[in-house]
Amino acid sequence: MRKLKKYSAKLRKSEILSYASLMAIDSIIAQIDEEIATLTQARSLLANIENLATKVTERKTKKAPAKAKRKARKRRVLSAEARKRIADAQRKRWAAQKAKAK
Repeated sequence: MRKLKKYSAKLRKSEILSYASLMAIDSIIAQIDEEIATLTQARSLLANIENLATKVTERKTKKAPAKAKRKARKRRVLSAEARKRIADAQRKRWAAQKAKAK
């Protein structure tokens, strides 16, 4: 009889321990699920920020080539002969204005 009582007491202790370990496992799983939910929320926020950042950089890169085209334009250079003709024509116009004024 005594052996049966000891054996049954051991079973009860092991049952209690297994129930306690199951409760601990359930609480750990619940904590992990909460952490996963928090991390997925943080990930979605960061993904949205990344999408906004790429849109902003795309806007900047789209505007940049237009500015580059304006800067890439070569400066127009007149030959010495062309400058001389323009200067002579301007002097002729000034002389005509002076002649009218007199």
